[in-house]
Amino acid sequence: MKIRKAVFPVAGLGTRVLPATKAMPKEMLTIVDKPLIQYVVDEAREAGIEHFVFVTGRNKGVIEDHFDRMFELDTTLAARGKKAEQDILAANQPEAGAMSFTRQQAPLGLGHAVWCARDIVGDEPFAVVLPDELVLNTPGCLKQMIEAASKLDAKSNLLAVEAVPDELTHQYGICGVGKRNGRIFEVDGMVEKPPKGTAPSNLSITGRYILQPEIFKILETQERGAGGEIQLTDAMIRLAKTQKFYGVEFEGERHDCGSKQGFLRANIAFGLARPELRDGLRAEMKKYLEK
Repeated sequence: MKIRKAVFPVAGLGTRVLPATKAMPKEMLTIVDKPLIQYVVDEAREAGIEHFVFVTGRNKGVIEDHFDRMFELDTTLAARGKKAEQDILAANQPEAGAMSFTRQQAPLGLGHAVWCARDIVGDEPFAVVLPDELVLNTPGCLKQMIEAASKLDAKSNLLAVEAVPDELTHQYGICGVGKRNGRIFEVDGMVEKPPKGTAPSNLSITGRYILQPEIFKILETQERGAGGEIQLTDAMIRLAKTQKFYGVEFEGERHDCGSKQGFLRANIAFGLARPELRDGLRAEMKKYLEK
C-alpha cells in the first residue's frame, strides 16, 4: 500500500491553550525552536509522504507563510554570512507544488475537516496527522504505521494506539483488540469515550490514521455526534463494517501539546533530546526543582 498524501487538520481554535491562541494558530506554537506544524510535517516527510494537505480556517494564513520562501529574510541572512541559518530554512522548504491548502469554513469537527480534503486526496489511501500530538521517537510514528501497512491488505485502515491507565479510558476513543501479530492487531470495535468500567481495552486511538478513500462517502452523510460535530470515529465505525481496521502500538513518547501541561512537558522532553541543549536545560531545571 503506497501512502503519498497526508491531511493535516489545522482549523481548530486551540481553546485549551488560550490566550496564547487568540491571535496565533496553536499549530505555530513552538516546541524548543520549531512550531508544532513543522514537527508533524517533518514526521510525514520522513515517512515518505509526497503531498501535504492542510485543512485551514480563519487566522491560519501564517501556516502557509511558514512554508513559503521569505526573500527578505534569505537576503538578510546571506548578507550577514549566516549560512547555518540559511541551511536550516532550506531544509524545511517543501518542493514546489507539494503543499495544498483548503478551508473548513465552520467548526464542524474532525470528520468534517477530513472530508474537506476529499478533492485533493482523490481516490487513494491517505494519512491523517493531528498537529497538536507529537511523538518523540526515531523512526517517527507515521513511518512505523506505513511500514506496518506494507504487510497488510491494500484495503486496510490503520490506527496509531497507545495504552492509557484503565481509570482514564473514559476520556479517550478506545478500540477492541482482535487477532494480534506483535505490535499490530485487528481492531475489534471502536467506542468514543466509553463509560467508566465498560472499555473493551485500555488502548486509546491517537492522532495518526491511515484511511481508505471510501471514508469520504461516509463522512458526506455522517450525522453529527458528540459535541454536535461530525466525528471521524463515528465514520470509521461505519467503514469497519466493510473494511479491516488494524491498530499499531507505536514505539515512542506521545505528547498532547493541545493542553498546557502537555505543551510544557513536550518542550522539556524535546529539549532534553537535543544533545546541544541537554546539559544546560538539566542544570536550569535543577535550580527550579530545588526551590
